[in-house]
Amino acid sequence: MPPSSRGGARPGAGRKPSSDPTTTIRVPVSQKAVVLDFVKQRKAGLPLSHCLEIFALAEHPPRQKFPFMSHAVRAGFPSPADDYVEKRIDLNEELIQHREATFFLRVKGHSMVEAGIDDGDELIVDRALVPEHGRIVIAAVDGELTVKRFYQREGVVKLIAENPDYPDIEFREGQEMLIWGVVTRIIKSV
Repeated sequence: MPPSSRGGARPGAGRKPSSDPTTTIRVPVSQKAVVLDFVKQRKAGLPLSHCLEIFALAEHPPRQKFPFMSHAVRAGFPSPADDYVEKRIDLNEELIQHREATFFLRVKGHSMVEAGIDDGDELIVDRALVPEHGRIVIAAVDGELTVKRFYQREGVVKLIAENPDYPDIEFREGQEMLIWGVVTRIIKSV
């Protein structure tokens, strides 16, 4: 059989050698460029805060008003007399203070259970709020996002876990921490 003029080794073809192991992932075709750009920026050593885009709320979400009962719900015996609607509320207006600076995150882990934040809960985070002592914040620490209680007193800055099984994160001079936003609401499934 005569040798083929096609195929064979080509310079620059094939997988590139890497010290990191690799894996295959599936991403929507529409997001391929975003994911590749993120990986490229991280390989270039840019901090996480420069590589991720914060997804804000849609500019014009559909307005949906829900019934709002005029009386508080009783944890004992219900009263049939309270069975009427006084007004309707819009959840965007009730839950979101700074629309352009608000985003949602899903919790993974158990370090904040004593603050009522459980694995799988969704957090509403406002980047326009100033992180004050005692508030629950989202922070980037060593390239990882975490949710913790913010502590800042007498020159000491740390992130406090609300579970005794998890250590607090204490910062020393030269370390960098980026507060992404302040948690304003917890959304739970029941």
